[in-house]
Amino acid sequence: MRYSLPGIFRQVCRGHTGWPRVWRDSEPAQSYDVIVVGGGGHGLATAYYLARRHGVRRVCVLEKGWIGGGNTGRNTTIVRSNYLHPESARFYDFSLKLYEGLGRELNYNIMFGQPGVLNLAYSRQELRQMNRRVNALRHAGVTAHMMTVGEIYRRLPHLRPPEDLARPIFGGFLQPRGGTVRHDAVAWGYARAASRLGVDIVQNCTVESIAVNGGRVSGVATSRGEIRADRILLATGGHASILARRASLSMPITSFALQAMVSEPIRPFFNVVLDGPVYVSQSDRGELVVGGGTDLFNSYAQRGIASTCERNFAVLVDLFPCFSRLKWMRQWAGIVDYTPDHSPILGPTEIEGLFLSAGWGSYGFKAIPAGGYTLAHTMATGRVHDLIKPFSLDRFVTGALIDEGASSGMDLGRPVI
Repeated sequence: MRYSLPGIFRQVCRGHTGWPRVWRDSEPAQSYDVIVVGGGGHGLATAYYLARRHGVRRVCVLEKGWIGGGNTGRNTTIVRSNYLHPESARFYDFSLKLYEGLGRELNYNIMFGQPGVLNLAYSRQELRQMNRRVNALRHAGVTAHMMTVGEIYRRLPHLRPPEDLARPIFGGFLQPRGGTVRHDAVAWGYARAASRLGVDIVQNCTVESIAVNGGRVSGVATSRGEIRADRILLATGGHASILARRASLSMPITSFALQAMVSEPIRPFFNVVLDGPVYVSQSDRGELVVGGGTDLFNSYAQRGIASTCERNFAVLVDLFPCFSRLKWMRQWAGIVDYTPDHSPILGPTEIEGLFLSAGWGSYGFKAIPAGGYTLAHTMATGRVHDLIKPFSLDRFVTGALIDEGASSGMDLGRPVI
């Protein structure tokens, strides 16, 4: 029997009309206890944990576009906690542990998988640095182990032979608990759960200014009117520095476009997430998701340049010649906001009532649960959570930096070939 396409849709959708919205698209009230600016993962997670764990339910999430339309929906979905410094390892491993139970907590399928994250070393110096990271991770209680070249080739038998590689592989290390999560599902799951707890989610609402009186915040002016609150969180990804300036707050952040590309579906190929000059994983639909270095200039645009794609493809094909005829279906870019030490800025500011979730660079998606959890604790109790004390804005004055530049798995602002 042959079916027309509309006929198939009628068969599939029969009896499934009038579905309720996953979350309420609210009109803003005049005042709230907390305003969260930014409807991405970090903003939604903070709102959820404020309502769920601390009973603060007069919360409003303001999003200038649509939920998850920024960096949360524009990344390569990798989650890991294989960072060098103990402050970072503890924070990101806490986030990974929250991810491991997040689907059950939210009663939402976030499509979480843990095939492991494998980092490759392309020189003896990189191999020594990886040994140092593995030892530091073990001291922090995070499982990781080194891998020889032979072990890597047994795991990835389609790699080009070592003698033919433009950049030979000297070894690597594996975090077995690393993996991927469906990025949209994280945003939708947190939005649904927060909305059910009474949080107002307001889309298509641009924050035009932040009211500061006597050294403390008192509300925001938006495209849909003024809203009062004495606690405000800025969780706006790559635009964090622009919005902070509206409160006369300066932050050491530089923003770049970071691109990702998706291939046509293929048979199961990768049994691990590969991290290095390019990072690549395979989705449940069989597509390869590939990313690499940033564009070579500052940008706030959610698009990238062709030369960056070409650079990433060249590295990928050098590693896996069998991908040379693979068709690439789509590309996107997110805005990554880098601090000088490649670590985020979290917690209160010198302006009373103003809090930051900023400077995530390329690490933001993997930190969504921990970022929301710790900031909700900080905003609700007035006590900075222990896990985010090292990531305060004043570390750039004291010099207590947490340099995680080597943990990004990419080269910032320069070619990776």
